[in-house]
Amino acid sequence: MIGLLEPRQGEGTVVRDLTPDSLAQPLASILIHNRALLAELLEVRKMFEPPLAARAASLARAEDIARLEEIYARQVTKVGRGEVAIAEDSEFHYAIATTARNRVALKVVDVLMDLLQESRERSLQVPGRMQRSLAGHRLILAAIKRRDPRAAESAMRQHLAEIESVLLKAQPGGGRWDVSSR
Repeated sequence: MIGLLEPRQGEGTVVRDLTPDSLAQPLASILIHNRALLAELLEVRKMFEPPLAARAASLARAEDIARLEEIYARQVTKVGRGEVAIAEDSEFHYAIATTARNRVALKVVDVLMDLLQESRERSLQVPGRMQRSLAGHRLILAAIKRRDPRAAESAMRQHLAEIESVLLKAQPGGGRWDVSSR
């Protein structure tokens, strides 16, 4: 059902080649319906992304800042038109990880972003959520531009706390995402 097995004529059922994408998608679907697992994933994100933002602030080059500004500007434009800027949101966080210049951290962020895709798509459609995301990104970007690691870490921590408060709103007794509040 989740695409990890493949029936083959004359060979039986075999395990497909496992890639990060083939593993992340089923796990992402499970996460969105399991509040405890989603909370744990968000906890990992809070452990991981604020120090990455601090490192990015320390290591940012002019071209890194220009890239973050460009992504942020596209996000502002989309939100201004009333569109949901999911791709730009993911891209912004990925660009911070890229700016931190650690290939292992970048791979971890890849997996985190894949696992959070479905929850991101839902959370960014909650009224007011995109504006709060923009405000968080603006503060993170400003700290990185000032090359202020403490401020970047703090801004990312606050941004993730706001995301967590939206994502962990659950239907009474169901432990599932509450989309009725849209």
